[in-house]
Amino acid sequence: MELFYDILKQLIRIPSVVGSEQPFFMFIKRELEERAIKVEYYDGVLVAKGERPHSGYISAHADRHGLVCTGHNEFQYAAFIAKNKADLTGDSNSEQLLHNFTARFVAERVQAYQPYSGTYLGLGAIKDAFLCERRNNIIFKIDGFDYLTPGMPIAFMDKLDIKDDLISAQLDNVISVAMIIYMYAIGYQGTAFFTASEEAGRSWRFLLEWFRRFDIKTDELLVLDTSPYPTLEELRSIDIVLRHRDSNAVFRSPLKNKIKKIALKEKINFNFKDTYLKNKMQKNNAVRSLGTTELGRLIFATKGEIQGTTLQIPTIGYHTVNETTTKRAVESMIKVLQKLYIS
Repeated sequence: MELFYDILKQLIRIPSVVGSEQPFFMFIKRELEERAIKVEYYDGVLVAKGERPHSGYISAHADRHGLVCTGHNEFQYAAFIAKNKADLTGDSNSEQLLHNFTARFVAERVQAYQPYSGTYLGLGAIKDAFLCERRNNIIFKIDGFDYLTPGMPIAFMDKLDIKDDLISAQLDNVISVAMIIYMYAIGYQGTAFFTASEEAGRSWRFLLEWFRRFDIKTDELLVLDTSPYPTLEELRSIDIVLRHRDSNAVFRSPLKNKIKKIALKEKINFNFKDTYLKNKMQKNNAVRSLGTTELGRLIFATKGEIQGTTLQIPTIGYHTVNETTTKRAVESMIKVLQKLYIS
C-alpha cells in the first residue's frame, strides 16, 4: 500500500477546483504516461487506455470543491455559481448540505491558482462565510486576495493525515483517482475516465459525449467515488458501498453481482446505500431523495444503453478537508478492483 499512499499524497497537493481541473488533469496525464499508458484529453474528460482498452471501463470524477473569485474581494462556492449549476436539480447531497456549510469553512487556509497553467497565485485564510439567499450560494470573506480577478479558482490547502487506522483529507474524489493510477501501476490494462465538474452535476455529459463519439456501448461501467455516513461507528462497520439504484435510474450490470461475490469471499463488509437511505426514511417517517450519481444520470440519458454500477468508499466529514475513511476500506476497495480486473 506504500505506493498507493505515495500517489495519493502527491495528488492531494494539486488543486482541482470544479470548473478549473486543467492543472490536475495534466498531472494525471504525466503520471500515467510515465507508466506507458496512452492518454487522450477531450472536453471535460481525460481518457486513459491500457493495452486492452475494452477489458474494463472505470470512471472517477477529478474535480473537488473550492471557491472562485466573482468580483472585487468577492468569492463564491464554485459548484453553485450560475455558470456551473445549470444541471443541479436540488436533490444532490451537495445542495441538501448547502445550508449547513458555512461554519465549517471559517479559518480554513486556501490557495489561489491560474485555472489553465496551475501557477500558484498566493495563500489566504477564510475569515467568514455566509449564505446569500438571493444568490443561493455561500459568499466568502478572505484576507489577502484583493488582487484576484473574476474567474480565478481558490482551492483548500490540503494534505493527507494518517492516524492509526484512519486517513483524512479532502478525499472526494482524489482517493478514487489515486486508486485508478495505482491500478495501472500494478497491471490494469483497460480504459479509465477522469471527469470534470461532477460536483456541479455536469460530468455525465462529458462521459456520454465520449461514448457517443466512438459509438461504444457497455453494461460494465464502474464509477468510483466516496459515500457519506454520519458517524465513525457506522464508518468502521462498512468497507465498501454499493447501490442498486439512485434517484434517476436502476443500476443493471453484471458488475454488481461480481463485486458482491468478491466481497463475500474476501469477508469485505458492504452496504447498499439506497437500501440504507430507504431504511432511514422509513424509520424517521420522512421522504427524501436516494441521491444523484454520475452513473444514474448517464443511464437515464441513454435509456440504459450505457449501464454499470458504482463502487464507493465510506467516509465521514463529507465535502470537508477532513473527510475521513478507514485504511481497511481503502484496502478492501483496491482488493475488489484487483479481483475484477487483474487476478
